[in-house]
Amino acid sequence: MNTAPAASGSPSRVPLGTWPTPVEPLPRLAAELGLGPEDLLVKRDDLTGLGGGGNKVRKLEWTVAAALTDGADTLVTTGAPQSNHARLTAAAAARLGLASVLVFPGTADGSRSGNLVLDGLFGARIVWSGASGREAHDRAAADVCERLREEGARPALIPFGGSSALGARGYVRCGQELLEQVPDARTAVVAVGSGGTMAGLVASLGTERVLGVDTGALDDPVGVIRSFAAGLTSEPLGPDRIRVRGDQVGAGYGTLTEPVKAALELAARTEGVVLDPIYTGRAMAGLIAAVREGAIRPGERTVFVHTGGMAGLFGHPDAVAFGEGLVRAGG
Repeated sequence: MNTAPAASGSPSRVPLGTWPTPVEPLPRLAAELGLGPEDLLVKRDDLTGLGGGGNKVRKLEWTVAAALTDGADTLVTTGAPQSNHARLTAAAAARLGLASVLVFPGTADGSRSGNLVLDGLFGARIVWSGASGREAHDRAAADVCERLREEGARPALIPFGGSSALGARGYVRCGQELLEQVPDARTAVVAVGSGGTMAGLVASLGTERVLGVDTGALDDPVGVIRSFAAGLTSEPLGPDRIRVRGDQVGAGYGTLTEPVKAALELAARTEGVVLDPIYTGRAMAGLIAAVREGAIRPGERTVFVHTGGMAGLFGHPDAVAFGEGLVRAGG
């Protein structure tokens, strides 16, 4: 674990992960896509260590540090029931001896598989808000924090997806790692969920070297990325400069599309790399589409930023059914 203190004059961070995450070649996958054997690599941010790993650990190092500075004893956050961020917020709370409360929309119907199993193991209290829509859900989370204060707790509300200008600093650090590991990288491909991951990469790598693949989590992903990145870079961030593909959303955020199924299977069978059906599966489907269109070309180094989320695969019924179908078909 990297325990180096924050630079003088910069916001503090609390060490939670294992850095730097490795970069590995993907030669068999590259060959399947018509790229050269050294053209495609993966930045393994699924191996960040804490709580099953994933990109949210980098953001939590900053947002949780701010919560601790404010004297918090309870971390509260929001998300979908299979939220990777919620899982890792609960894990961070457990690591630091804090309580955690996860506020999910809807009701407690359905499966407890995937990330929900890990939420329970980490000791999180889950509150089902019954809310529908982002604004109503955010109000429900604020109400939970108020009730906790009335009970004598000191809650800190960690932002949706861990994404904020502060949380994005974690991915500024990731981009700096990547520049040291692959200085000739031409393109870094990453899923766009709550926006902070791509914002930090844009701030450290520049707009031309980052290609985001929209997962359908935000109404205006480009606007959110610009707002988070604005205070982290002096580069002009006009909307036409932020590269986000919108072709992999399909019928919506929670759906499993045919291109994502193909991407999950191809990455697993060529490299033994497991992707999830919402984020990294879409990001890989976007990378494949970009190669086919000629936007990613042979002879140029491309890095796939693996943001984790494998536990969510086991909480997605369509993804489980897809895998079971492959088994029945004999692989």
